[in-house]
Amino acid sequence: MKTLLAIDQGTTSTRAILFSAGLEPLAIGQQEIPQHYPNSGWVEHDPEQIWQSVLTTCRTALAAADINEVAAIGITNQRETTLLWARDTGKPLGNAIVWQDRRTAARCAELSSDGLEPMITEKTGLLLDPYFSASKLAWMLDQDNDMRKRARAGALLFGTVDSFLIWRLTGGRVHAIDATNAARTMLFNIDRGCWDRDLLEIFGIPPEILPEVRDSADDFGQVDAAHFGRAIPIRGVAGDQQAATVGQACFLPGMMKSTYGTGCFALLNTGDTRVHSKHRLLTTIAYQLAGKPVYALEGSIFVAGAVVQWLRDGLGLIHQAAETQAMAIAADISQRIYLVPAFTGLGAPYWDGECRGAIYGLTRNTGPNELAKSALESVAYQTRDLMEAMHADWSASSETVLRVDGGMAANDWVLQAIADQLGAPVDRPVVTETTALGAAYLAGLQIGLCPEPAEFARSWALEQRFQPRLPESERNAAYAGWKDAVRRTLGKLP
Repeated sequence: MKTLLAIDQGTTSTRAILFSAGLEPLAIGQQEIPQHYPNSGWVEHDPEQIWQSVLTTCRTALAAADINEVAAIGITNQRETTLLWARDTGKPLGNAIVWQDRRTAARCAELSSDGLEPMITEKTGLLLDPYFSASKLAWMLDQDNDMRKRARAGALLFGTVDSFLIWRLTGGRVHAIDATNAARTMLFNIDRGCWDRDLLEIFGIPPEILPEVRDSADDFGQVDAAHFGRAIPIRGVAGDQQAATVGQACFLPGMMKSTYGTGCFALLNTGDTRVHSKHRLLTTIAYQLAGKPVYALEGSIFVAGAVVQWLRDGLGLIHQAAETQAMAIAADISQRIYLVPAFTGLGAPYWDGECRGAIYGLTRNTGPNELAKSALESVAYQTRDLMEAMHADWSASSETVLRVDGGMAANDWVLQAIADQLGAPVDRPVVTETTALGAAYLAGLQIGLCPEPAEFARSWALEQRFQPRLPESERNAAYAGWKDAVRRTLGKLP
């Protein structure tokens, strides 16, 4: 039986899922990834721990199923996280700088004050922010006087997590990145489809260290037999949110998915049209097949599931995330509490990394139930922020059904709250492992094992649809209160 192995290397854990040729999950391996916080605002991963977790989880998944043939591997990964390693040994030059890291905020502010953000956004579709790879890589190269000299000599290599894993898995034979990950580096011109000389000069990045950009379904080399007991081709690669877009079969313009994990990432397919956002959304590549990019508008919420973790670990109000659903149902409906979870600032469409969280509307009767409800509601309000910005940027998206996935999508109360705030249906699929599914599908597509996108889309199956139930006047009144709370959090008092 031919199978497909998906490597899903995320921010907090690594998973490997073995899929049948019909894309049914057969076996899984999972391992948490330690987070390192050496300074305030710094977030790092040990590349060797990432590498070992990939080997361990893949071997676990392969051992759990008596499979003779793995036809191909697909890789999906945490995006923007930046690594630098030696070409000759493959040894990392320090820890990976994670996408959440804010150490380069001052440098980004300098570039912005120099008036460079409009040009950078025009080329990349991104906002000038430490979130992306370019300033992280520049910081790495600034740590040693010989770093850039070695880089120009071809002794060093840069990559996001996908590139690092490809390099290690293929024994250093392939240094490549897919278009979706390249589009998140702030060094890639998404119109021309190549590394941009002007951006490399701005950030001081030698082109010699850059990986080759390939399609999302492409030839990324072959895994050394020593790793898994057999040589396996790598044929699909995409950043995690783009892989989830593929896994949700959002192949048509106007289709939208939102993944609710630690944060929330919503992507709206705009087809071959690159939409220039006027509402501080990102323009990115959803996937690229046969050299043709499909574009998307993206909105990023920094805190979604993390707000429930805060209720558990920070306040001690719950023991398990699932408890919040019953607490929200039991909350006093006469209290209108707004929790703005700007623990690390606010993402789209505000992009204020300096503001911090706040709670509004507290009364003497406010208790754990009301706080839990306000925490869950914050996810619905932030999703509406993104949807309204997307509709304002691209009128063709006015009738959008939202497909959801991620750990928080298991909470029916949250999904109903999102549907109520959007005034639009929210669909939860039968297969919720959409990120790994997307990576497996891309690999299977490249080798001819999986069908073309239109046929794959017909196999997408609905588990439950959440229809809006809240009257328009009520949802708008609640949302107006949220917008007022955000204004106050941003320091923009009425």
